[in-house]
Amino acid sequence: MTEPTFRAPKGTRDLLPPTSTRFRALVDLFAQMAERAGFAQVVPPMFEDTRVFLRLGEATDVVTKEMFVIETKGGDHLALRPEQTASVVRAFVEHRPPVPWKAWYAGSNFRYERPQAGRYRQFDQVGVEVLGTDDPAADVEVLALGWRFYEAIGLRRVSLLLNSLGAVEDRARYTEALRAHFEAHASELSEQSQATLAKNPLRVLDSKRPEDEAVITTAPVMAEFLSADAAAHHEAVIAGLDSLAIPFTISPRLVRGLDYYTRTTFEFASEALEGAQNAVGGGGRYDGLVEALGGPPTPGIGFALGVDRILLACDAETVFAAPGPAVEVFVVDVVGGVAATLLTDQLRRAGVGAERAFDARSMKSQMKRAGASGAAMAVIIGEQEAAEETAVLRDLRSSEQQTVPRAAVLPTVLHVLRGSP
Repeated sequence: MTEPTFRAPKGTRDLLPPTSTRFRALVDLFAQMAERAGFAQVVPPMFEDTRVFLRLGEATDVVTKEMFVIETKGGDHLALRPEQTASVVRAFVEHRPPVPWKAWYAGSNFRYERPQAGRYRQFDQVGVEVLGTDDPAADVEVLALGWRFYEAIGLRRVSLLLNSLGAVEDRARYTEALRAHFEAHASELSEQSQATLAKNPLRVLDSKRPEDEAVITTAPVMAEFLSADAAAHHEAVIAGLDSLAIPFTISPRLVRGLDYYTRTTFEFASEALEGAQNAVGGGGRYDGLVEALGGPPTPGIGFALGVDRILLACDAETVFAAPGPAVEVFVVDVVGGVAATLLTDQLRRAGVGAERAFDARSMKSQMKRAGASGAAMAVIIGEQEAAEETAVLRDLRSSEQQTVPRAAVLPTVLHVLRGSP
């Protein structure tokens, strides 16, 4: 009987080197930039009480169609997190840290959606949240961090789309105006948008279907419904971005895909990615989410950036290549392996990336492995070197070599690789 061949589940994939190395390098760079800006890491659970995510909006596809829901043996209903803002806000409500609370996160999320290029059912994001201030300067700081991150990884074809959804009352008035407009033109909308209209008129603006374009183009825009305070906040954000020379485009129908956003709403789009699915990140304000999860009135703003989509954009722009190999020295030992064990340990403890072969392979086999490892140097111990307590240090690029006493291997390697005396 043939054993089954197991594969990664649909919508997932294995990250193998060098892709995994590049993936981690991107997250590491984001962590450095976020922490340099005063953000500290939060690691929420991968699953939460399902009710935490119902606050995203029961008219959103994330809630109605895409959540992975689990019923535990005890009868609890849990959901694999489809995003992390709600989890971070739940952690804020539970632990009540001092405000303003600046948190960054990285990790996997889960949505049952149709897999496509750069979109998986298990996907990774990096992001930040700022809780406890409604200062528009906080909006500018969050926007600037995202923009500078894209700059740092070498992306030059990213655009920032900006809008304001106003205060809760502004959004409610706008929603009703949209409802009236779309209901008046319901027969012209696609069947899918007609269904969306019954749940949430704002979501109709997300449609990329050609048959909806004309009705959406003539729909009211949010700017017509902003209160004086919301308009002033929006203008302050614009002024802050202008002061930093960060380019942006006002996108009056940008609403994003989750229902908790108020006031500042934004999206980062890659012009290097083809088609309508060109977003590489986005976010906005969610000044009512903390209350919805049982906390006191607390304003918040943040973003999430899609790691897979970002790396696709990097591929399209041929930037942010995978880091080079971490192995700097390969130890070749054909006389028993003890010398290799001792030398690799000594090199690693000194901060040098060191690798070795196993299984008593031949000199030729080990040298081939050394060349494939990406190491700059090989430390070779053959029978003569073992007898004389020496080692051969060979430059794997130029093939130049020298013989040194065994005790001089480490200082010589450090001198060659690091320039240390």
